[in-house]
Amino acid sequence: MKMNCYIAGVGMTKFGKHLETPLKTLAGQAITAAIKDSGLTQEDLDAAYMGNAAGGVVQGQEMISGQVALRELGIGKIPVINVENACATSSTAFNQACTMITAGIYDVVLVCGFEKLVHQDKARSFAAFDGAVDIENANGMKGTLQKLADKAGEELDPNAGITRSVFMDIYSLMSIAHMKNYGTTQAQIAAVTAKNSYHGSLNPRAQFQQEVSVDDVLESRDIISPLTLPMCSPLGDGAAALVLVSEKKAKQMALAKPIKVLSSVLMSGDDSLEDVSGTAAKVAYTEANITPSDLDLVELHDASAFSEISGYEYLGLCEKGQGGKLIESGDTKLGGRIPVNVSGGLLRKGHPIGATGAAQIVELTEQLRGQSGLRQVNNAKVGLAHNGGGLIGVDAAAAVISILAAE
Repeated sequence: MKMNCYIAGVGMTKFGKHLETPLKTLAGQAITAAIKDSGLTQEDLDAAYMGNAAGGVVQGQEMISGQVALRELGIGKIPVINVENACATSSTAFNQACTMITAGIYDVVLVCGFEKLVHQDKARSFAAFDGAVDIENANGMKGTLQKLADKAGEELDPNAGITRSVFMDIYSLMSIAHMKNYGTTQAQIAAVTAKNSYHGSLNPRAQFQQEVSVDDVLESRDIISPLTLPMCSPLGDGAAALVLVSEKKAKQMALAKPIKVLSSVLMSGDDSLEDVSGTAAKVAYTEANITPSDLDLVELHDASAFSEISGYEYLGLCEKGQGGKLIESGDTKLGGRIPVNVSGGLLRKGHPIGATGAAQIVELTEQLRGQSGLRQVNNAKVGLAHNGGGLIGVDAAAAVISILAAE
């Protein structure tokens, strides 16, 4: 829906491995930073939307993770809504908070995405992803993989979803189909990781801060062809938080650099849709009254390097089948026509799934404020965040497209 709310404060931890830091502590660090950045206090909060996707599987913390994190900070009494929506968890929390502010229910709302995926037992970490499909459909995942294999004209790997996250098998098959249909090359896919590694090298909160070349990516260990290790988003931990306010509250606060939410569209996949993200993007552009050419930067869901190439296409940054050529052109690199994932993206900034969506909004907000240092996009005025999650059939189960603008 067309939104009418503003981002008053943001906060974020460094993404990476935080084995010794409790989940609620990571959340608290981001929340404390966001509230301080807003200039408000805990007492100003009307509600909190708390996004965590895998705490039940990885840490065993179920049902009240938001209240647990907030109580640690002395925040209680207010409504706390715990949100879980696969990798789109905290972007969904953001969407719902924006909706409630736009509807006039609240004036000040906290949004937080927080996650710990790193565990001494890696099987427990991967199990968090295994639940992001229809597990009650006996042929659900196998059937989905077989459909993707048939579409790619490939034999299904018998180890699919066993020795690695099942989503890497999914991205592999999607990559192969695109390569066969449009001539996309493995080098073009590797170029996404190389580009995002440059961006990540400029981001002090990124999980990986070393720059790698296309050759480095191609020569790395195979996960499943055509994807090598650096083409796959890593396991990681972290938290990101935002303080959202109504237009009335924003005026009272006299925000120095108000960032307005123009639109935020949450959509579920449907068997009739070719891709839910592209459909949601069209709605978001209409509600924001812009076109893709009006965007100054994009944070998109590059859970694999190929995901960014396909994202170019369904977000309308290029024509279908031309994503490989777009990455080669340099247009999506910092300094290019439409910089994408200047945070380093999921590939290099990291992908603690419940925190990812909120982290994308934090990045856009700081860019639109002109606070991003060495990775600042010149004259950034309008930014888009795309976050997807889960899989049913051959499409994402959920997608959120949000568009922000500096006023």
